[in-house]
Amino acid sequence: MGIASDPPVSSLLLLPIAAVVPFVALVAAARGLRWLYRHLDRRLRRWIGPRAADVLTGAVIVIGTVMVVNGVVVDGAVRVADRAFSLQNKNTEPGVTAPTTGFRSGGPGSLVSWDSLGRYGRSFVARGPTAAQIASLRGGAAIPPVRAYAGLDSAASVEERARLAVDDLERAGGFSRSVLVVATTTGSGWIDPASPDALEYLTGGDVATVTMQYSYLPSWLSYLVDQDRARDAGRELFDAVYARWSDLPADARPRLFVSGESLGSFGAEAAFSGEFDLRNRTSGALLAGPPNFNVLYRSFVDERDAGSTEVDPVYRAGRTVRFSTDANGPPPPVGEPWTGAHVLYMQHPSDPVVWWNTDLILVRPDWLEEPRGRDVVDAVRWIPFVTFWQVTFDLPFALDVPAGHGHSYSREYVDGWLAVLGPDGPGAGEWDAARTEQLRDVIAPL
Repeated sequence: MGIASDPPVSSLLLLPIAAVVPFVALVAAARGLRWLYRHLDRRLRRWIGPRAADVLTGAVIVIGTVMVVNGVVVDGAVRVADRAFSLQNKNTEPGVTAPTTGFRSGGPGSLVSWDSLGRYGRSFVARGPTAAQIASLRGGAAIPPVRAYAGLDSAASVEERARLAVDDLERAGGFSRSVLVVATTTGSGWIDPASPDALEYLTGGDVATVTMQYSYLPSWLSYLVDQDRARDAGRELFDAVYARWSDLPADARPRLFVSGESLGSFGAEAAFSGEFDLRNRTSGALLAGPPNFNVLYRSFVDERDAGSTEVDPVYRAGRTVRFSTDANGPPPPVGEPWTGAHVLYMQHPSDPVVWWNTDLILVRPDWLEEPRGRDVVDAVRWIPFVTFWQVTFDLPFALDVPAGHGHSYSREYVDGWLAVLGPDGPGAGEWDAARTEQLRDVIAPL
């Protein structure tokens, strides 16, 4: 990745913390359970036989531990975290002010109040390129993009929030644009600004993006505990948009796309049953850094064409679904026709979000049997239990890497949207190599 290696002494300093703290915690937990087992077993032996007491005690300890961890510790921690992060949701990022245009939720005439949008919702509708900035970069005319958003505080239920977001999208004129994107956020309502920004430049502002918040929790925590809420939000929002979109005359409908990053890609997939459902109901999708548990993503990779790898899969000769591991080239298979909907997954070989899975504990994955990806060192190999924890500890640092590696996809949204829009998209043919590189620098400077 071009990053200098840490000095060996740093590993030696970290080792005592990384080893001693878990060791003490595990030994204390094990001894606590042993004491509880012996105490309960002695009491039961007064009433039933020794063998029956041993079996019953073991069952009580195992079942009780699972129930306590899942039902008390985890649920309680999530509730506490949810309340804590809901306070942050009321904050507004520095420099963010309410829109003065009716093309944004929270602006004049909006059906969604500014205060209800949440921290990241307010940033989403207040920022992004203006028509003047788009026109300046493109060297031609541009129109103001539409951005619609509903926060957790905007309506009481996920269905009501979806309907409110679509109502505000329609009010702002989103259904009259050439391109309409249904985006699913990650965690606390955040969406990588690089995705809508890049698309708005590429289309000359002739685009509308609609999304909504489904959690107060930050992305890393939502990734672990908010999967159901992400799924429900993605499904409800797309279905609400699709119902309104379907009522339009066929020749007056915008091209309909879906997008999402990380857990957002999981939610974006939720409205679809498979390849042909995506092909029949959308013009395409751009999904970045998909978690390994994504249902459709996993099925496409597992059923990949013979001879292709897990890191660089090819699905059904790339007729609808394709994968990109490097934005510097077109998604394979190069030269094969790509007609109809363009569904593109962007994944880096070094992105732990893409490869993390509990199966790593005991099962060697294909990506560690194949030649290593372009930014994964050859020394990486599978070791039972060890590899799982290595990938797990990579997760919090997945964004602290140079562009084009780990979970950092911002610059690649330019190339990703160009591929998904295809040769018939707005602005097609206007983006040569020099202008595309200029846009990458605007979206995410190196």
